[in-house]
Amino acid sequence: MANAAGIDIVSLLFWLLFLYMIMHPQLQLRGLQSARLKLIRLIEEKYKWRVVTMIHRQERIGFLGVPVYRFIDIEDSEAVIRAIRTTPKGQTIALILHTPGGLVLAASQIARALKKHEGKKIVIVPHYAMSGGTLIALAADEIRMDPAAVLGPLDPQLQTPKGSFPAPSLVKVAREKGDKASDDTLIYADVAEKALREMQELIVELLRDKMGEEKARLVADRLTSGYYTHDYPITVEEAKKLGLPVSTEVPPEVYQLMELYPQALQQRPGVEFIPRPQVPYYHASNNKH
Repeated sequence: MANAAGIDIVSLLFWLLFLYMIMHPQLQLRGLQSARLKLIRLIEEKYKWRVVTMIHRQERIGFLGVPVYRFIDIEDSEAVIRAIRTTPKGQTIALILHTPGGLVLAASQIARALKKHEGKKIVIVPHYAMSGGTLIALAADEIRMDPAAVLGPLDPQLQTPKGSFPAPSLVKVAREKGDKASDDTLIYADVAEKALREMQELIVELLRDKMGEEKARLVADRLTSGYYTHDYPITVEEAKKLGLPVSTEVPPEVYQLMELYPQALQQRPGVEFIPRPQVPYYHASNNKH
């Protein structure tokens, strides 16, 4: 009897541990979601904005801690467009972006919907908004970036049986090979040219009213023609030189919000430091002696 009781206790402990492993991530996620909404509400009340976030990290919350990799997809476009549609006319929208990019279709839908909103549009980039994230940022009246944050080029990437290649490179290879190019290369180059033209026209559509047709086309060419590699970091200074409406006025609450989107745990050394109070950022020209 004593042995059977011992087995029952072990079995009970096993099932309790199993339930904990299932329920704990869900409870943790609900706690984070509640904290996020509370902080978003605070930002909205303080700045009189409608705040929308699109933050893509490797989420550490999942069954057995398996990380979930995120990027801009159709579900994102549906959710963001719904948020934009339900925002009253004249209400400022602040879209907080942290993303490596994603589907062109989804990013272009979000960008066009944001552009059409009858009210001020602000995109806030606390760390990076690459590729499709940059496309969305171009729709804003203001792009507020952390001094160390970056945007990225918008050269379309085409999938082939040999991997993903930049559209400008495919066009260049086809032109250089000329008659010696294979049928496959010519087909890829044809699709690449179409993708480049479509992306350039969309960029001009988003920027025309802010900088004029001619300047918008120059920016579109610089961002899509292969001048940069696809993962090249466009800094605040470079973005300003392109004529984009960039500033470094990121509300401190945005950084607090980012802390509530945990990065996936990885089995390698990470970055660690003892937290200190945040030092206000001042331009050198504002220093008084």
